[in-house]
Amino acid sequence: MGQLTGPSDPSADAHWHPHEDRRGFFTDTSICIGCKACEVACKEWNHNPRDGDLEFTGMSYDNSVSLGASTWRHVAFIEQDADRIEQARTSGAELVSLGMPQIRGAEAGAPVAEPADLTPPDTPEFRWLMSSDVCKHCTHAGCLDVCPTGAMMRTEFGTVVVQADVCNGCGTCVAGCPFGVVERRSDGTVAPTTREGERKGEQPEVPNRGIAQKCTLCYDRLRDDQTPACAQTCPTTSISFGTREDMVEKAHERVAQLHAEGMTEARLYGANPNDGVGGTGSVFLLLDEPEVYGLPPDPRVCTADLPSMYRRAGVAVAGMVAAAAVSFLGSRTGRGGRR
Repeated sequence: MGQLTGPSDPSADAHWHPHEDRRGFFTDTSICIGCKACEVACKEWNHNPRDGDLEFTGMSYDNSVSLGASTWRHVAFIEQDADRIEQARTSGAELVSLGMPQIRGAEAGAPVAEPADLTPPDTPEFRWLMSSDVCKHCTHAGCLDVCPTGAMMRTEFGTVVVQADVCNGCGTCVAGCPFGVVERRSDGTVAPTTREGERKGEQPEVPNRGIAQKCTLCYDRLRDDQTPACAQTCPTTSISFGTREDMVEKAHERVAQLHAEGMTEARLYGANPNDGVGGTGSVFLLLDEPEVYGLPPDPRVCTADLPSMYRRAGVAVAGMVAAAAVSFLGSRTGRGGRR
């Protein structure tokens, strides 16, 4: 199982020698336009069926609702008014660990730059927060750690994929994921429909029914040195792809830029290697609290407490053995006195 908590190189921890640099996404929600091109590209490349019939969900323009076995990229539409935007800016400014950007051009011999204008921009009366969510490919992946069949595999790129031919559909990984990403495919719609939603012809068989499914970070494309389909398709570069180290650096630079423009609501999610999952392969720039986007504020892998549990169990066993020994020796001493 390897290391369970803290900063780690997941590929090395999985004994890939040699291995590739860890790959990952940086999703900048501040420039997402909600076009859902990433959703479509993901479904097309991975041959994923549509989730149910097309219908209004009552969740703004969000027609796919959440990540699932057949939706590996999900774009959320979150509506906010001016009061909520101000609250987001206030809470973001309180995250002192992010710091403020340094003024460039202050090196020795270089002209001193003008101080940055940190005046917050005018607050709009309304905005949409659009965010393309995806599997986090955690450093310490709960789904991988609890899988009893070895169907979950850590690749040489540090990502986590499901081997459909090994998975028995037990669902243990579903409970092991702190983000609710993994799901067993039980349904889906692959047949075309009429404008009224009625299906045309016979319904083809849905592939991998009953098998746990999630984003693979396009493992087949990575092995051919190609960019994942969602990042390749994104028209605004809201989804960036590269080595995780480069993605984290790019994310910090973008936060600093937004803070310099007065958008103090900007913050990072998944970039901290000391969080409950050791940091994630998919790093996000958010414009509000994680809960607003449906993300847990403090994700924690379910196996993180195993070392302390083992120690406590060991102490308990040692105590029981000691108590049994004392009881046994005491009974023998009592019998010896009666003789």
